[in-house]
Amino acid sequence: MVRISNQQILRILMENSRTPIMKIAEKLGVSETAIRKRIRKMEKDGIIKKYTVEIDPRKLGYNVISLIGLDTAPEKLITTIDRLKEEKDIIHLYSASGDHMILAECWFRNFDEMKDFNEKLAKMEGVTKICPAIILEKIK
Repeated sequence: MVRISNQQILRILMENSRTPIMKIAEKLGVSETAIRKRIRKMEKDGIIKKYTVEIDPRKLGYNVISLIGLDTAPEKLITTIDRLKEEKDIIHLYSASGDHMILAECWFRNFDEMKDFNEKLAKMEGVTKICPAIILEKIK
């Protein structure tokens, strides 16, 4: 009996979520039914939350990809997050520990858009620090 782990299946799906179940089964040397049952269980258990696509923002005209670290007054954290969730330029938003309380991945068409957005953030009530970084290349 071949033993497979959820991680083996997940790695394949993370590489390409459209990989057919039959291909996953062949690659791992098990039956299609075994893979299908394992995936359904991971979906039911909330391990797999959704299937999505990875986009190359530069091919859509977004030439500046930025990761912005934000700090807020502690009592303004929740209201700041709620406001940031509404911003169209923010693609992913995270609460974090470490250097910054909030991390935002943003896509801009040019540096002027990024500058304007950072100025808007600086004026937001409760925001105490903004630390933008430009992503040069996605490596993994």
